[in-house]
Amino acid sequence: MPNREDAWTLLCQYTESESLRKHALAVEACVRAYARKLSGDEELWGLAALLHDFDYERWPNAEHHPEKEHPYEGSKILRERGYSEEIIHAILSHADYTGVARVSLLDHVLFACDEPSGFLTACALIKPSKSIHEVEPASVKKKLKDKAFARGVSRADVYKGAEELGIPLEDHIATCLAAMRSVATQLGLDGVA
Repeated sequence: MPNREDAWTLLCQYTESESLRKHALAVEACVRAYARKLSGDEELWGLAALLHDFDYERWPNAEHHPEKEHPYEGSKILRERGYSEEIIHAILSHADYTGVARVSLLDHVLFACDEPSGFLTACALIKPSKSIHEVEPASVKKKLKDKAFARGVSRADVYKGAEELGIPLEDHIATCLAAMRSVATQLGLDGVA
């Protein structure tokens, strides 16, 4: 099976947007943190997270068609390149509109980490320092109630993700925050120089 370097190359081949690449890195950090916490296969889970949106820029799927565009097109490419069905299933199941049920722990973790990573990035970027180190779970929960803030983030998916993991929202946010802090430099969220 391809390794992380192969996955990063594939992501970069299909994704030119720096912000989308950083999103992939943020979700990867969160999912890897859960793999360590829940005894998952950190490498396998990390690959699924890194590649979950690799086809989004090319096939954005505004109509949410279950068998066209993102993530369906990406699943075909991943199969051709030898990625496991476990990874492909998790990626397909992270988008509710595909109709692919979340079954494995990886499926649930990937879904649960996707939206919060984007929201936490937005929370960091409004800080004067633009640092993820200044973001706290309680303030994130408060910001979630502000529908005008980071309106592209599905609040329903944030809540549903924590619920599917059976973890209190504040604990889930704290896990994702800690994970993203560990890669803050790569995410450009370590504060202004």
